[in-house]
Amino acid sequence: MRPSEVFRPGLLDDQVVLVTGGGSGIGLAIAHECAALGARVVIGGRKEDRLEAAAQALRAEGAQVLAAAVDIRDPDACRAWVAAGREHFGAVDVLVNNAGGQFPAAALDIDPKGWRAVIDTNLNGTWFMSRAFAQQVLADGREGRVISIVANMWRGFPGMAHTGAARAGVVNLTRTLALEWATKGILVNAVAPGVIRSSGLDTYPEPVRALIETEVPQHIPLRRLGTMQDVAWAVAYLAGPSGRYITGETLCVDGGQQHWGTVFPV
Repeated sequence: MRPSEVFRPGLLDDQVVLVTGGGSGIGLAIAHECAALGARVVIGGRKEDRLEAAAQALRAEGAQVLAAAVDIRDPDACRAWVAAGREHFGAVDVLVNNAGGQFPAAALDIDPKGWRAVIDTNLNGTWFMSRAFAQQVLADGREGRVISIVANMWRGFPGMAHTGAARAGVVNLTRTLALEWATKGILVNAVAPGVIRSSGLDTYPEPVRALIETEVPQHIPLRRLGTMQDVAWAVAYLAGPSGRYITGETLCVDGGQQHWGTVFPV
């Protein structure tokens, strides 16, 4: 495996890290970082071909990886996916709720189907997967960590009302589960990326991509977009020994954007 640029070798030895949406973008970057630190990784998503390509790339670097398709909107599928990871590697230790999806649209242009689709994936899917993971960890008599990827929606999310509402729900869920599960040995945190240069940008229309690349950095105190590695390092920090006394928190990785500037120029 390639060494981590930040953390010591072997930081996550003997850990099994599950990453939803691990077939591309930020999820794949998280899987690479965790594997570089010694973790065995399980990556999930709906597109089997993308998952297999990601798994091959990870294995080429020496990672132990299981790639298995999952629809996080289906509670039974979530339980089966977690159980498959546990059966393959003998345990599960860390869940990274990275899978999600949204589309840019003015609030009045979001129809009920689009609203429900985003809420079902980003909020319900995070809950279904977190619950399935916690049930498995507790059944095994182990401790665990849940890390959910959310968004910079602290002052509203114009153009993304559906995902802003869903991610805000996940932040509150994170705080609630952290309190309920603390005595069970399960730490629950979130990471809130700002505007990150990732493959996810390719899903947006060209005018939106151009705006993000040229205009948005002027509204970020650090005057640049974040990288996928910035997010992966934050996840590794919470997953490793450094995160053992942190729960119920949301770590913002946004170049200071939450404190100044706009989420999107409108």
